Amino acid sequence: MRDNGTEQGVGMPDLPRASQPARGPGAARVLWTAAFLALMVSFTFFASSYHLFQLTMLVVYAVAVLGMTILTGYNGQISLGHGAFFAIGSYTTAILMANYDWPYWATLPVAAVASALIGFLVGFPALRLGGLYLALTTFALAVAIPQILKVNALSDYTGGVQGLTMDKAEAPFHLPLSGDQWIYLFTLAVGCLVFLVAWNLTRGRTGRSMKAVREHPVAAEAMGISLAALKTRTFAVSAMFTGIAGALSSIAVQFVAPDSFNFFLSITLFVGLVVGGVDSIPGALFGGAFIEFIPNIANDISKAAPGAIYGAILIACMFLMPRGVGGAIGALLRRRAARAASGAKLARAPAAQ
Repeated sequence: MRDNGTEQGVGMPDLPRASQPARGPGAARVLWTAAFLALMVSFTFFASSYHLFQLTMLVVYAVAVLGMTILTGYNGQISLGHGAFFAIGSYTTAILMANYDWPYWATLPVAAVASALIGFLVGFPALRLGGLYLALTTFALAVAIPQILKVNALSDYTGGVQGLTMDKAEAPFHLPLSGDQWIYLFTLAVGCLVFLVAWNLTRGRTGRSMKAVREHPVAAEAMGISLAALKTRTFAVSAMFTGIAGALSSIAVQFVAPDSFNFFLSITLFVGLVVGGVDSIPGALFGGAFIEFIPNIANDISKAAPGAIYGAILIACMFLMPRGVGGAIGALLRRRAARAASGAKLARAPAAQ
């Protein structure tokens, strides 16, 4: 006998076909990431040397902002002194290259370890300080570092006020690439690796612990999370990322000087963090782009008052996107996903009797 309900199409629900699997947001994310990387690599072959340098610095600032994203966006610790870690990474690479003839690529691990160690030590005040008090403490570090680099006792290593100059990196293995092209590709590769590490870190157990401490430290500690260990380690990882950015900057610029790392650099990185999105990993890219391009755009618009144009653009960004560019894009994607899910439910709903 035949089942009348099944024959009429109302007895059994429609089942998804195995031959047409639905692609989730993860697959779309992979496709967009691959397309973005392909676009960035393609710039190597048709962009001018000046524009390649700008793109290189975009990646550098994005990595630096990423370090602040880990600390502030995911762990809730406010820092106004990450320019100091940027300087530590930059000077570590410069000293090894200029004074000891190290290859540029070999200096990156040393710069990362040196920055992480200083960040770990600076993280101890974070155990007793928080909010604006921690921000002022780190700001003091940003003010002190340029003065320390000028001390005569260290001038044999740091070059004192004059700074240090390094040789330009050349493409290895006789690759048909100019120095600017190779530095850009090298910086892009290191940046991709750092972003991948940050993405995996924030999506795992450690990332969930950081968010728990950010939202409610007392409840997080009651669940067994060690606040002291987590805060100091987060500070170390954040400083390490920013130190790597500083090392890449010195390789690209081929020059370091104490005045290049004044406290305004820390404020600039903080602005990039807020514009990109405090708790958005991809938003760090937009923060880096803001740091690199907006001052030039403001200067082109008005050479008489570029600061006013810069401020107006910043205010407009905060008014239109209070959660930053990354937050705005994330909200838009979530709304689209919700509408798509709602439409799919309506399409699967049984026909009215």
